[in-house]
Amino acid sequence: MPSRYYPIILENGSEGFHATFPDFPGLTAFGDTKAAVTANAEAGLALHIAGMIEDGDDIPEPSDLDQVPTDPEVVEAGRLLVRGELPGRAVRVNVTFDEALLAAIDAEAKRRDTSRAGFLAAAARREIAQQTGTR
Repeated sequence: MPSRYYPIILENGSEGFHATFPDFPGLTAFGDTKAAVTANAEAGLALHIAGMIEDGDDIPEPSDLDQVPTDPEVVEAGRLLVRGELPGRAVRVNVTFDEALLAAIDAEAKRRDTSRAGFLAAAARREIAQQTGTR
């Protein structure tokens, strides 16, 4: 998978740090520490890029960290680069499920007009986003 490094702008928040992405308006991440917000930002970026690819959107080239203008209304706590992995080829995996759970997954995938793999991938993305505090 090819990697790109995207800038994030860190701000102090009431409960830790908040990160925004100049190249992805609306994408944010949160964390108690700079390390946590950076890890959450990277996880959120991965999900966001995957969603953009699924939607057929173009992935922007990263902005130069030093060329991102400062917002006079934002008190920055720092600027960092986070890695964004562009998805590569699909990889076949072999997993084992309880047969009743697999039947429920298949029924829900059919109801949503998607494949088993598509349903499981979307569920995994939602779970990762929820656990990492990304939007």
